[in-house]
Amino acid sequence: MQATRQQAMHRILLVEDDQADAYLTQRVFKDINRNLHQHIALEHSETGEAALTLLEAHQKDNAPLPDLILLDLNMPRMDGFTFLEHIKADPRLRLIPVVVLTTSSAQSDIRQSYAQGAAGYVVKSTSMDEFTHHMQRLAIYWFELVQRAAP
Repeated sequence: MQATRQQAMHRILLVEDDQADAYLTQRVFKDINRNLHQHIALEHSETGEAALTLLEAHQKDNAPLPDLILLDLNMPRMDGFTFLEHIKADPRLRLIPVVVLTTSSAQSDIRQSYAQGAAGYVVKSTSMDEFTHHMQRLAIYWFELVQRAAP
């Protein structure tokens, strides 16, 4: 059973407005695919609005929804909290786990994220090695260990 789970395609939606952070995250997940023998497709939206539009299009086209959303909090126009509010209010999307991936270590942001239904909260590391390690652990947790509800 382990080999079957590792070969499944996993989908992550990264909601991140900072191009450098998005590029870094994409690069790290390419390495994870190679080094951990994962099959993770990372889709990127630069804004909360674009991510919601993308999710609506996936639903309309009957395309697979992401298995996990990585969400930055500090974005223009629609911040991460507002995006999280929209996702958790939609019965078709609320089961998608959302992990906040942000620079903020403020307890108020952490509490609010969990109160609004976030499944996890990760503070972005400034060290490439540490960030890579955190993303590897996140991939192992969500795609090898956790059992998710079917959509």
